[in-house]
Amino acid sequence: MKYQLKKKLIFLTLTQIVIFIISFIYHRKISLLSYIDISFFFTAAFLLSALLLYTIHSGFYDAISRSFNLFFSFSRDKEKKKFDEIPRLSEMVTINEKPLLFHGMMNGLLMLIALLVYYV
Repeated sequence: MKYQLKKKLIFLTLTQIVIFIISFIYHRKISLLSYIDISFFFTAAFLLSALLLYTIHSGFYDAISRSFNLFFSFSRDKEKKKFDEIPRLSEMVTINEKPLLFHGMMNGLLMLIALLVYYV
């Protein structure tokens, strides 16, 4: 348990360092506003990736992906596949969305704290 928390904190620290480096490269300075600007994009990327993986794991895209797979297999191969033989997208994607959600929320929390400091 301690190892998982340590790993998450190390990744969060590395993410914050990358945000500062990109802020310095892009804005030519490190300011609170540039930190908020760059961290918003990181937060959005983490949260949107987590939400995409969540919808994939829920089975929302299974019928669409199986239909595309069936259509393109007919155009390539002459042997006929059954719809039930094609694997579901939710079975093939095994990436866990919880770490992305955690890092997105932590980066978002740090960004919100920076916003409060900026406006107060």
